[in-house]
Amino acid sequence: MRSEVVCEGIRFGEGPVWCPDDTLVVTSVADGALLRVDVATGSVSRFADTGGGANGAALAADGAILVTQNGGIDFSRLGLFAEPPAFRRATPGLQLARPDGTVVYLADDGFLAPNDLAVSADGRVFFTDPPHHPPPPEPVGRIMVLERDGIVSTFADGFHYCNGIAFTPEGMVVVVEGRGLQAVADDGTREWTIETLGPGGGDGFCYDVDGRAYVASTSEHGIRVVEADGTVVDFLPIEGEGLTTNCCFGGADMRTLFATDALPGNVVAWEDMPTPGLTLPPWPGPDWSND
Repeated sequence: MRSEVVCEGIRFGEGPVWCPDDTLVVTSVADGALLRVDVATGSVSRFADTGGGANGAALAADGAILVTQNGGIDFSRLGLFAEPPAFRRATPGLQLARPDGTVVYLADDGFLAPNDLAVSADGRVFFTDPPHHPPPPEPVGRIMVLERDGIVSTFADGFHYCNGIAFTPEGMVVVVEGRGLQAVADDGTREWTIETLGPGGGDGFCYDVDGRAYVASTSEHGIRVVEADGTVVDFLPIEGEGLTTNCCFGGADMRTLFATDALPGNVVAWEDMPTPGLTLPPWPGPDWSND
């Protein structure tokens, strides 16, 4: 299948979220912002300024967007942009961008560099908290969970670099750890789904209704498709060179796969996928209308 460019000009995009108004919200890690993409026209508008490094994202029931804030990355040291963005530090944590664009923290104490997140069927928010690159030799990465009452606790720890996170159709937590996918049970025990995804490893990922994982394969520049038993069954390439960071399903029939192509800075899509994506539950959240 061939990918098509939806829009351009999003500097180091991440965290794509399909929204009920037929738009796509993505983060810009480099610019510390949330951007809304009109997929019909390719136009891009700024939804919220998060500061730091906005990383993963998820939809809330009222149209707000949950954001994992990694604290900011100094892109001037990476040589990725001819004119790198200004380095704006922020407190690492879990943010909420309200529908009017204002941003508040839901949790901001004691985190490393929150990366990606997923909302469970019962309304809890699970998010990965790895160290910044390069990770230390000690396995300090964690999966955290924001309970419905606002309390944050550790769901599992001892990860070298836990990255993307998603729920299978059966409700199992799965994360990208190192270069593979690990299923994490409620007691914190782990089992490899696949230990080595490929040279590009994996970043963000999502599932279809049959339980296949669609994993952004970073430097391999595309999406790797993995069956529930760990068998790699397909690879969806993106033309040219680049760095693919995350993906989600969307469209009226959930058969369009969108991916953030962080370098060169595009959002791309594969239409008419053979299997629809798994519909994600929005975060029920508090009622901000009473603030």
